[in-house]
Amino acid sequence: MSSEAIYGELANAVLSFDADKVLETTRKALDLGLGPGDIIENGLGKGLKTVGEKFERGEIWLMHLVAAAEAAQRAIVELLEPEILKRKEVRASLGKVVLGTVAGDIHDIGKNIVRALLTATGFEVHDLGKDVPVKDFISKVKETDANILAASALLTSTAPVQKDIIDALKKEGLRERVKVMVGGSAVSAEWAEEIGADGYAPNAAGAVELAKKIMRIK
Repeated sequence: MSSEAIYGELANAVLSFDADKVLETTRKALDLGLGPGDIIENGLGKGLKTVGEKFERGEIWLMHLVAAAEAAQRAIVELLEPEILKRKEVRASLGKVVLGTVAGDIHDIGKNIVRALLTATGFEVHDLGKDVPVKDFISKVKETDANILAASALLTSTAPVQKDIIDALKKEGLRERVKVMVGGSAVSAEWAEEIGADGYAPNAAGAVELAKKIMRIK
């Protein structure tokens, strides 16, 4: 089987929204000798991109988007990342992203989809999870020398924490070297501009495009 054929099979597995099928096809790709980075970029990533496009056109529901992202992320975490470490494969990173849902907010479905899409696209993502204190965002930015900090807020009451994060970055002298992306149902482009963020994304696909724009990647 050609590499193009297996990449197509990987993308179709993601489009099936079946985690077991994605895992099985990923194992098959590894057995055929394909590199983990190539599997992510040319197979899983293309599948996720197609899923995102279908969602934007209203052809599939949010549950399908979530299922596809979770299936791809599972394959990446369980099979591909360990293989990358074992092979010491160097995968060119498009940039480092610190990601999390802000303090007081426990919603993470959208954040998890963003993580999967960014990872599949080629970004190095450090996911802090949900209900993340401002200090943890700052500490991780320092630790990783991140290019982008992405903060999600789905509750109106937690959106101000995004401003707190920006204020903390300024206080720590980090604001000039890290870009801030905000998102979540409580957020808008106007809010992003008001608090001084570098950009707003209304959905996961938009977050990937925004991250690429910030990093000046075409």
